[in-house]
Amino acid sequence: MLDKTDELRDRVEARKHQLLSKYNELKADSRHEAAETRTRVKARLDELEAHLKAGWAKVNDDVRTKLNRWLERDD
Repeated sequence: MLDKTDELRDRVEARKHQLLSKYNELKADSRHEAAETRTRVKARLDELEAHLKAGWAKVNDDVRTKLNRWLERDD
C-alpha cells in the first residue's frame, strides 16, 4: 500500500517527466516564443530541484505542501 509520500513522489515524478519532455522538444525550436516557454519550464524544474535538495527521505510537511502547490500550478 502506498503512503502519502509515495503517492506524492509518483505524481511529482510524472509531472517532472512531462516537463522534461516539453523542455527537450522546446530546445529544438528556435522561435522566440519557444525560448520564453523553455525558460519558464526550466524555472519550474529548478524549483522542483530546490524543494527536493535534501532528497525524498527528508521530505517533511512543509516540503510536502510546497510540492503539492508545485503540482497544482499549470504554467
